[in-house]
Amino acid sequence: MKISGKKLFEKLKKFEIHWTKKKVIALVTLVIALALIGLFCWWLAKPMIRMANDPKLFRAYMKAKGLPGILAFIGATILQVAAAVIPGGPFEIAAGYAFGSLRGALISDIGTTAGSMLVFLIVKKYGRDVVELFFSKEQIESVSFLKTTDRFNLIAFFLYVIPGTPKDLITYFLGLTDMKWTTMLIITFIGRFPAILMSTLGGNAIGERRYMAALLVLVLIGVFCAAGTLVYRRMQKKHSA
Repeated sequence: MKISGKKLFEKLKKFEIHWTKKKVIALVTLVIALALIGLFCWWLAKPMIRMANDPKLFRAYMKAKGLPGILAFIGATILQVAAAVIPGGPFEIAAGYAFGSLRGALISDIGTTAGSMLVFLIVKKYGRDVVELFFSKEQIESVSFLKTTDRFNLIAFFLYVIPGTPKDLITYFLGLTDMKWTTMLIITFIGRFPAILMSTLGGNAIGERRYMAALLVLVLIGVFCAAGTLVYRRMQKKHSA
């Protein structure tokens, strides 16, 4: 059946409108979610900022806050992951500063996993339009090799484990794949924990005023990130060749 030029133009126009509306709905949903999280975090975290230059007072305050303080930090971490443009390193260091190495790592990992799952499910719902709100088509294509790999889940896990990879981009991209949410949950929580723990070790050292130890940890993080970036680029070249 032949379609006239006019009818084809009308169909294409409707398709464009449909995707524009979809993008607007996705953006509004994400903005509302992030705004609510942000307001909650600011309400609880405002006094913390004033005490940040006194580690003992800061930690005592966080301990006194109990669960609401932990929830505020988790909320801030969710905001960081979902916003994509905010680096996660300072949040992880702050978790070590506020809660100690292991406890801070667990709290930070829970927040990171929750934020990643929020992004994953929103992308599953609204598709590529959400990803393009934060990343260019070139950036998205740079991780498209994940769809063509034989051991997709294993490589995704490996990319989370090694430092220096664009984890926020990967998180958004995985929502475009056939990965199950349960797999994403496990991969994110386990895969991101080692790097988070390294950062919280540095934050804890700063909180205890062991500045040489903190500097050593931060240097090691930098070295691992540089090595991880090289490994990631080689993987890109290998799978795109």
